[in-house]
Amino acid sequence: MDKKLAIIGLGYVGLPLAVAFGNKYSVIGFDINTTRINELKNGIDKTLEVSTEKLKATQQLAFSDDVEAIRGADIYIITVPTPIDHSKQPDLTPLRKSSESIGKVLKKGDIVVYESTVFPGCTEEICVPILEAQSGLKYNEDFYCGYSPERINPGDKVHTVTKIKKVVSGSTPEVGQELNDLYASIITAGTYLASSIKVAEAAKVIENSQRDLNIAFVNELALIFDKLDIDTHDVLEAAGTKWNFLPFRPGLVGGHCIGVDPYYLTHKAESIGYNPQVILSGRRINDNMGQYVANKIIKLLIQGNFTIRESRVLILGFTFKENCPDTRNTRVIDVVKELKEFGVNVEVHDPHADKHEVMEEYGLDLIDQPDGQYEGIMLAVSHTEFENFPLSTYKKENAIVYDVKAFFNKEQVDARL
Repeated sequence: MDKKLAIIGLGYVGLPLAVAFGNKYSVIGFDINTTRINELKNGIDKTLEVSTEKLKATQQLAFSDDVEAIRGADIYIITVPTPIDHSKQPDLTPLRKSSESIGKVLKKGDIVVYESTVFPGCTEEICVPILEAQSGLKYNEDFYCGYSPERINPGDKVHTVTKIKKVVSGSTPEVGQELNDLYASIITAGTYLASSIKVAEAAKVIENSQRDLNIAFVNELALIFDKLDIDTHDVLEAAGTKWNFLPFRPGLVGGHCIGVDPYYLTHKAESIGYNPQVILSGRRINDNMGQYVANKIIKLLIQGNFTIRESRVLILGFTFKENCPDTRNTRVIDVVKELKEFGVNVEVHDPHADKHEVMEEYGLDLIDQPDGQYEGIMLAVSHTEFENFPLSTYKKENAIVYDVKAFFNKEQVDARL
C-alpha cells in the first residue's frame, strides 16, 4: 500500500501510532502545540511513551505544526483528546477543530479515520458534516471515513500500540477492508473489522465503562467494609481464591479514559430519551471517592489527637496512575482540595508529574522533596520510586499513614482504602 499518512494530535495516542506507521509508510505528524513539535524534532517525548532512540530511528516520520504540511496526505488519522467539561458533558471542541482543519486540505479519494473516544454516531453525525462543509466534497462519494478506537495504556511498556488487538471500521465495506489491511500491517496482535463505524464507536466507549463499573463495585465494598471495620484487601484476597472472581481493586478513578468515557455514553443515551442508571450510579461512587479518602484521613488525624488546622499531610503521587507522567483528570486533586477545606497544610510530591503543567492546570505547587515531619502521610499513586520510601523519617510521633493503593506493607500503615 503506497499511501501517505497524516496523524493529527501527537499525545499519548498519536505519537506511538505515528512511530509505528512511520516504520512502514510516509507519515507526517501534526500538532498545534509548537513546543511539542520542537521537542519531538529533537527526539524528546515528555509523555515517555516513545524513546529518543525510537524517535530518531523512524526514518519516514516528520513533524509539523503547520496544517499545510499535511496537505496531500491520502489518509488522515485524528487522535485528539475528547474530554468532558465542568458539567460532565462531552467537550468536542478538539474534535470539531481538527475536523475543520482536515476539511480544508481534503481531496477526492481521501480517508479520514477517527481514533478519539466518542459516543456512537459522533463520527457521522458531528464530524462528517464538518468535513463536507469545509471541503465541498460529498461523504462516501468523494471522501470516506473510518473509526478505529485507540487502545493505548499510558506507562505500559508491555501492552504497546502494536501489541493490542485493534478494532477497525469503515464507512463502506471496501474502505473498511482497506483500513483493516493498513492497521494489520503494523498491529502484530491482529485486527478486528467491525460491521460499522457506530459499532466500533460503541465498542470503545463500553470498554472503559465496564471497568468503571467494576471499580465502582469494589469502591462501594470499601465503603461498606470500612463501617464494618474489615480490611477490604483482605476480603478481596480471600474472594480471589475462586477461579472466576475478577481482580479489581478500590481506588481513585481518574485519567483520560475510565473517568471520562462513561459520560460520552450516558450523554448519547439521554439524548435519545433513555436515563441510564447503572452507569451513572457507578460514576457517582467513583467521583466521590476523593472526598471519602480525605474525610477518612481527617478521622484518623482526630483519632491521633492531632489538631486538624495545624496538621501537615504529605501526599505521595499526583498522576492518575503509577509510573506515568499523565496528570489528566487525576482525582488526587479531589483529596487535596477537600483536605485544604479542613485547613490542613497539604504537600504533594510526585517524581513523575510535570510541576509546571500541574501548576497551570490545577494551581498546585508540587514539592521536589518532602521536608521535615508530617502528622499524616497518604500514598495516592504506587510509583516504583515509593517502594522504599522512608516513612519513619517523615512521620511525627503517632503520625498516621493511609495507603490508597495497598502498596506498603500492611504493618506500616494505619488504614488502607
